[in-house]
Amino acid sequence: MILKHLLATEKAASLIDDENKLQFIVDIRATKRAIKEEVERIFETPVKSVRTMITPKGEKKAIVELEEGGKAKEVGTSLGIL
Repeated sequence: MILKHLLATEKAASLIDDENKLQFIVDIRATKRAIKEEVERIFETPVKSVRTMITPKGEKKAIVELEEGGKAKEVGTSLGIL
């Protein structure tokens, strides 16, 4: 499994509302392409871009921008973080 969990922080909620982006903690070995394919498969929506970084805790964080406007808010609401 590539996606471990969705981040539910104040900054993550702000990105969902303002920029149509979701933040996930992902497997450290996951590639951007694999993350994109997994998000598209699970949430059934096209992905515009994927950015990744290693957090100070040593976890890999992915910021996924969705193609469809408002879709991130829909996903966030359905998962209970908004």
